[in-house]
Amino acid sequence: MSSSPDPVVASAHGAGISRSGLSFAVSAYVLWGVLPLYFLLLIPTGPFEIVAWRVLLSLVFCALLLTVVRAWPAFLALVRDRRILFTMGVAGALIYINWQTYVYAATSGQVVEASLGYFINPIVTIFLGVIVLRERLSLTQWVAVGISILAVLVLAIGQGFPWIALTLAFSFGLYGLIKKRVGPKVDAVSGLTLETAWLAPVAAVQLWAVAEFGGGITMGQNGAWHTAMLMLAGAVTAVPLLLFAAASRRLPLTVLGFIQYFAPFIQFLVGVLILGETMSLQRWIGFGLVWIALVVLTVDLMRRARAARRAPAVEPPAVTGGCEPV
Repeated sequence: MSSSPDPVVASAHGAGISRSGLSFAVSAYVLWGVLPLYFLLLIPTGPFEIVAWRVLLSLVFCALLLTVVRAWPAFLALVRDRRILFTMGVAGALIYINWQTYVYAATSGQVVEASLGYFINPIVTIFLGVIVLRERLSLTQWVAVGISILAVLVLAIGQGFPWIALTLAFSFGLYGLIKKRVGPKVDAVSGLTLETAWLAPVAAVQLWAVAEFGGGITMGQNGAWHTAMLMLAGAVTAVPLLLFAAASRRLPLTVLGFIQYFAPFIQFLVGVLILGETMSLQRWIGFGLVWIALVVLTVDLMRRARAARRAPAVEPPAVTGGCEPV
């Protein structure tokens, strides 16, 4: 944080909220929301090549950041911790699945379904908490989970199994659980550096496969503008993540929990209004059920946040799905 006092605005409950924190959070989620448009600018580059460059250029970008802020000693200390090292390897595998699925959706006209994945991510995170962490849910949370399951069934019957949305939601939900295990020991830049370092060999093999069997590498083959946009893949990945990390240090988790819906909402608008993806009646019903579930979950979150403020000795409730989107 800066040495000067951070301006605050009053929340609905009278608590001060950092203006810079709000700016960082909104900027991060807006950038994540318009990310499909960036991937469409990279056409004719296919999703496998895009993800490979995203991994490798993110690694380069993070290495430069570690050099600029002189954070290599702290990073190397994390590398020597075998538990953290291998945990971040698992996180890297999950984020690879998430990235590959998301880029495929963005470049194949399925942005709306991708947005659905991030709308239901908080519900999936709650569900994973029950299955993996043996957490007990309140009645309100069970209602939200039940409505979400009904929404998926409606979408499956009307539109076919929403595998993109579920893959995004579960891969990111599991990624969040992995990140929760390492907690504050791993900062945003070091975490992304470790994850992309694990994925670098996979990305290299992927580029080789694209060159040999996928029609050839497009980097440098489609004009200076296309090359420049593709070279920005590392910054496009890391900058929103750093903005989110800055916001998370300045804002309460409850505020971040509300702002997180900016990204899938913007993605939904991009898919429907800009890209012209169709919304059938069944799809509207399915999305409507998901939004009702999120309202139920949000009301429960606000109720528990108020209870936590009345009893400060009790640990405040965690915000589900409040880690960084991709």
